[in-house]
Amino acid sequence: MTIHKSDIGAPLAPGVSARVQALVTEMTLDEKLAQLVGYWVDQGDEVVAPMSGEKVTSTDYADATVHGLGHLTRVYGTRPVDPVDRAAWLWSEQRRLKTETRLGIPALVHEECLTGFAAWKAATFPTPLAWGASFDPETVELVASAIGRSMREVGVHQGLAPVLDVIRDPRWGRVDECIAEDPYVVGTIGTAYVRGLQDAGVHATLKHFVGYSGSRAGRNHAPVHAGPRELQDVFLPPFEMAVRDGGVRSVMNSYAEIDGVPVAASPELLTDLLRRRWGFDGTVVSDYFAVDFLRSMHGVAGTPGEAAQLALEAGIDVELPGADAYPHLAARVASGDLPEAVIDRAVARVLAEKEDLGLLDATFDDAPTEVDLDDAEHRALAYRLALESAVLLRNDGVLPLAAAPGRIAVIGPNGDSAEALMGCYSFANHVLAHHPGTPMGFDIPTVREALAARFPDVVAAEGCTVEGTDASGIAAAVELARSADVAVVVVGDRAGLFGRGTVGEGNDADSLELPGLQRRLVEEVVATGTPVVMVLLTGRPYALGWALDEATGPAAVVQSFFPGEEGGAALATLLAGDASPSGRLPVSLPRSAGAQPYSYLHPILGGPTEVTSTDPTPVRPFGFGLSYTTFRREGLEVDGSSGSAVEVRAGDAFCARVRVTNTGEHRGADVVQLYAHRAVASVTRPVAQLVAYARVELEPGETADVRFTIPASRLAYSDRALRRVVEPGEVELRVGPSCAEVDEAVALRLTGPAFELRPDDARIVAVEVRRG
Repeated sequence: MTIHKSDIGAPLAPGVSARVQALVTEMTLDEKLAQLVGYWVDQGDEVVAPMSGEKVTSTDYADATVHGLGHLTRVYGTRPVDPVDRAAWLWSEQRRLKTETRLGIPALVHEECLTGFAAWKAATFPTPLAWGASFDPETVELVASAIGRSMREVGVHQGLAPVLDVIRDPRWGRVDECIAEDPYVVGTIGTAYVRGLQDAGVHATLKHFVGYSGSRAGRNHAPVHAGPRELQDVFLPPFEMAVRDGGVRSVMNSYAEIDGVPVAASPELLTDLLRRRWGFDGTVVSDYFAVDFLRSMHGVAGTPGEAAQLALEAGIDVELPGADAYPHLAARVASGDLPEAVIDRAVARVLAEKEDLGLLDATFDDAPTEVDLDDAEHRALAYRLALESAVLLRNDGVLPLAAAPGRIAVIGPNGDSAEALMGCYSFANHVLAHHPGTPMGFDIPTVREALAARFPDVVAAEGCTVEGTDASGIAAAVELARSADVAVVVVGDRAGLFGRGTVGEGNDADSLELPGLQRRLVEEVVATGTPVVMVLLTGRPYALGWALDEATGPAAVVQSFFPGEEGGAALATLLAGDASPSGRLPVSLPRSAGAQPYSYLHPILGGPTEVTSTDPTPVRPFGFGLSYTTFRREGLEVDGSSGSAVEVRAGDAFCARVRVTNTGEHRGADVVQLYAHRAVASVTRPVAQLVAYARVELEPGETADVRFTIPASRLAYSDRALRRVVEPGEVELRVGPSCAEVDEAVALRLTGPAFELRPDDARIVAVEVRRG
């Protein structure tokens, strides 16, 4: 499919200023194409990304920028560079582009920022899976704002985050980068990240639009065979929320091919849906090398020029990280295959973004001479998010540890590892792994170090590595545990990319057992009889049925998804009982790899039935999480009534209310979860679907009244005609501690004709918490 005929001769882009219009008119074709590509200054011999396309850009940077430049790619995030020195270089380079190119247009600088600004000496926050476990959009927004402040301070304009892929298969390596398996949780938390980053003056970039996480068998870059209903009801809602409610300024295409059509060549998704239906007016950037992948991986183009035209016509404005294919567009224009007006449209969007960021008027007079990318605010927020996101999966009473627990043996490959606290897109695991001997550049105490700072008698042994079959250290670790009063066994993942590590981009798994000999280590330590607290530092959920067995498993199990630079301190706080665990599982804890793909959003036939001998039921459900205190949820009602079914017109919003009380002896936070169950509909529906949630902090004995104002869109789905509608009929609303447990339920009857959602309909539930 090519461009729409109505596009030719139409205004360049909605809302484009007269200044941008005039610039585009003045530009030569070479100057236009220069604005549509990036340049990776430091790529050279660096191996941050092993993939590449067919290079056509000169390796000489001055030659490559003679007509200007669209993006500078990862000037801080490719190798360890001092931020002050690099800022000085960047300011001088921007001045050169201002003074030595004909039009004087600076470059837009983009960087990765999924777990913090991916630069040397910058703060590293918990991975996105931990954002989901916190169920706390407010904290995530503050984290994003702090990240954005750092980036803007050193001249970065665009961040390549958040990832809004909905988790469908934990075997996929990039689960580490995702927020949750529920589209609403992904959408609300992802939108909060967008607001925080953009309020700090840095444009967010949604990744990966769309369907990327639905790959077959959880393999990276594998084909996706999602039906249109799954696309509309599962994969697209988080992106729509971030566009319409978050006002995001940039979107990145997915590498995926959906039912045989690569997203990078889909005008149906990148133009018709994203721009015409949703009203997005920012820029679409390619995922790295994705344009040439249309030729080299997908086989829908025969040459780089054909790939470039397919991508541009589909709606990709900027080719990243460099100029692999878009320079070939000049020949496509010369041959008459491509109207120059299509290029003009993309250039106008790029220049409009630069105008919005203030780049067209920037002078770059004074580069910063003092930079602190890991200040007290960063560390406080990193600690807060790490604390909120740890999930207590099992506890027979060993936690919290006694005030004087005696000797603590910290066992396991992740117990004294800083790298084990960080995700695959952290600078340390993404870049510093290629620079052995380079210091981390910031303080990141390990679990052992944090416990040793809290308790007087802490000893440690590795036991085994994360990967591999070397069992020579297990016996010594077991003996150390035998001599201790309690053993904290810290196991899990080592994040990396493309075969380096156990989880991360390109590190997909065909097993969900703990890597290497870690299960054996845990079981042998448990067999000593010493009380064992198992702490998991992972980027995906693992099959832990054996560890959660009350008869043979560890006394307590804590799941922490790569909790960042303050993760060790936060875990020590929780184990000591100075705070109560409050994280909830953002993804189901799987029974086995063979039960995948699995989602709690399954219809009846997606769960256990009498006609199959396999059971996909997870060992811990979505939303699960224990605490050191207890909560009572009661008095669930809709629009003031808790009796017979309340009637609400299908298109109307309604109010659901529930009281939650801390009935225990510790301060804690409950995540109030409201689910919908619809027994009969025109298409099959999930047995439970999260409608709303609220994180509520309560003192012992304290009660809060939680009110959800729920828009009709929360009960919408795609009918047989693929219209997003709210159908009349019976709905049961349930409140409980997870998707699988019900404390109370109330009936809701939707009346009137089916209501088709409109573009301006609300998508986010309003939450009000009244205490007392």
